[in-house]
Amino acid sequence: MYSSNQLQHSKIQLTLLTLLVLFSPLAIDIYLPALPRISSSFHVEHALAQDTITWFLFAMGVGQLFAGPLADKYGRRTVALVGISIYAMSALLAWSAQNIEWMLTARLLQGLGACATSVAAFATVRDMFGPEKSGKMISYLNGAICFIPALAPILGSWLTQQFGWRSNFSFMAGFALIALVAMIIKLKETNPAPSSEAVFKPSRYWAVLKTPSFIFHASLCMCAMAVILAYVTSAPVVLMENLGLSMNEFTLWFGINAAINIVACMTAPKFMEKFGTHKTLVVGIVTLAIAGIVMLVLAEQATAFAFMLPIFMSSIGFAWILGAAAGKALAPFGDKAGTAAALLGLFQMSGSGLVVGTVQRLGLEPQLMIAIQMLILLPGLLILMSKSGKHWHVAAAQ
Repeated sequence: MYSSNQLQHSKIQLTLLTLLVLFSPLAIDIYLPALPRISSSFHVEHALAQDTITWFLFAMGVGQLFAGPLADKYGRRTVALVGISIYAMSALLAWSAQNIEWMLTARLLQGLGACATSVAAFATVRDMFGPEKSGKMISYLNGAICFIPALAPILGSWLTQQFGWRSNFSFMAGFALIALVAMIIKLKETNPAPSSEAVFKPSRYWAVLKTPSFIFHASLCMCAMAVILAYVTSAPVVLMENLGLSMNEFTLWFGINAAINIVACMTAPKFMEKFGTHKTLVVGIVTLAIAGIVMLVLAEQATAFAFMLPIFMSSIGFAWILGAAAGKALAPFGDKAGTAAALLGLFQMSGSGLVVGTVQRLGLEPQLMIAIQMLILLPGLLILMSKSGKHWHVAAAQ
């Protein structure tokens, strides 16, 4: 039984963890409506404006290789505070950018700041809830994250139309400063046993990477994230440039999809609790595959609904995969939870960014590119149905 004080403390910590995981989606979604204006402002092609997202995610993933061990060594709180500070300063740097190279550099730095807040948040979840309950809590946090795609583009659209695209980055800086004050006052350290190993000892990473269940479930996270990233980077071009939707119409479709994602993230833990992580992953992968087929079938239909219907379906599959797979990837690790969370972030952010960035340069139509990302998870079903795949999930249920 928890005392009222313990429950109150837990609620405060969960609120702060929610703030920590919002930094990354906020840095992506708020300025999506402004991407065409950014490319026009800097006189560059759309692909370079889209690179401000993929570079951010790449830096966020690679940076976690450093943030994870630092979180194990010096604490989750310290890493979170440093990350927020870097995020705020780099947002101001992006606000003042005079060319695309300046902007890309600022986004790389912002990705490093966001990676620290993400590692601190998910390692803290592992500290607070243990290996079994952490998957469900990650799904709830992902549900909170999904409010950002619902609301941020609306705010970003208004800011862009009223004050120009740079105002999106001044908003990010202000959000970071407010969050920093809250973390300094209320965030508590949760690492029960700080690591005594050298911070960047290769064996720390190898201890995680040699675990087959981690590699498999982290790869699922990477491929699922690639679907969302392919959609996010392509949607402004498809909906506004190709189909002629206004900025407000774009944010409406984006918000509907985010609402669907929120519901999916909130129902995934309940399904997971009743039927287990194995069935949750199977349903998620099958849903994504069906979405990919629908995307291919409707590719020639030049309407917003034809483009967004398979996206709606994929958002459900993504939500169900991410919570279950992330929880299973982190489950085997205790004092190395920070390092494991960092490597998971490397797969999820840098891996997905590299995959999508590479495929985008093949010159494929956006619908075909997104469908490929949806269908690429299908081989995962074979592993899940294998003896080892079933054992990973049965063992966790015992």
